Amino acid sequence: MLKKQTVSTLLAIILLVAIKALPLSAQQPATSVQANARVVEDGGTGSYSAIMLAESTLPTHTVFRPKDLSAFGKNKKLPIIVWGNGACANSPWEHVNFLSEVSSHGFLVVAIGPMPQEGEKGGGKSTSSQLIDAIDWAIAQNGNKKSPYYHRIDVKKIAVSGMSCGGLQTLEVASDPRVSTVVVCNSGIFNTPGNGRSAMPNLTKENLSKIHTPTLYMLGGEKDIAYNNGMDDYKRINHVPVFMANMDVGHGGTYSQPHGGEFAKVATAWYQWQLKGDRKAGKMFTGEPAGLAQNPNWRIEKKNMP
Repeated sequence: MLKKQTVSTLLAIILLVAIKALPLSAQQPATSVQANARVVEDGGTGSYSAIMLAESTLPTHTVFRPKDLSAFGKNKKLPIIVWGNGACANSPWEHVNFLSEVSSHGFLVVAIGPMPQEGEKGGGKSTSSQLIDAIDWAIAQNGNKKSPYYHRIDVKKIAVSGMSCGGLQTLEVASDPRVSTVVVCNSGIFNTPGNGRSAMPNLTKENLSKIHTPTLYMLGGEKDIAYNNGMDDYKRINHVPVFMANMDVGHGGTYSQPHGGEFAKVATAWYQWQLKGDRKAGKMFTGEPAGLAQNPNWRIEKKNMP
């Protein structure tokens, strides 16, 4: 008879050998979460409870994604959403409720700036190129066998998005051929170049002609300091489908409200439609009148859309 201690040791060795024989992705469960992560609010209202985390492979950005990645793989993948912050901030602290909510519906969201600590504000200034860095990182992670994201990301479905200065950063990189859709929030290109703050991209209205995908604008109504610029952008965009949604909340939007408020609902539906082909979600933007027109909180216009 083998002693209990000997049996336990043998079982441990057998288990260790079995684990080492597994692919690396199986050794590292998709549900595992690094210590440098936390849940925003309650993880969002979507089907996939989200977490916010700092990835060691991209310390310059903050990632929002479903906590359990095991639901994603060959038949269901995570589209990519990259995000630029208001005030050209190098931190998404103002938008964490909004971004967590969006992610909980099955998206990989990569925002400019290191992960903000609890109660932290600010974070220096950012650049438009950081949106491209986010796209490059996500695509690389999808092809890296050692990554928890390996073959779980839809690298053909990419949204570039941002608020205020982040909206201008979005428009600066919207010409990237990998981009599938553009979302511009509380923003618009100045009619007179150089009117923005020094950290803002110095764009002209000519940049609008470089957009090659369906585009959503969300503005805060006439009280929004970006209202005139954004509405002028909308009038000038005639070569791609474009949807304009206005809610009278001013420049700050609803990002910090629970689950990102109304702006998160509209943005999520757009991402679901454009990046996942969800026709039910698309009804918010299609038809005459579009579904969102039934919501008294919003005023809408659209062009080149069904």
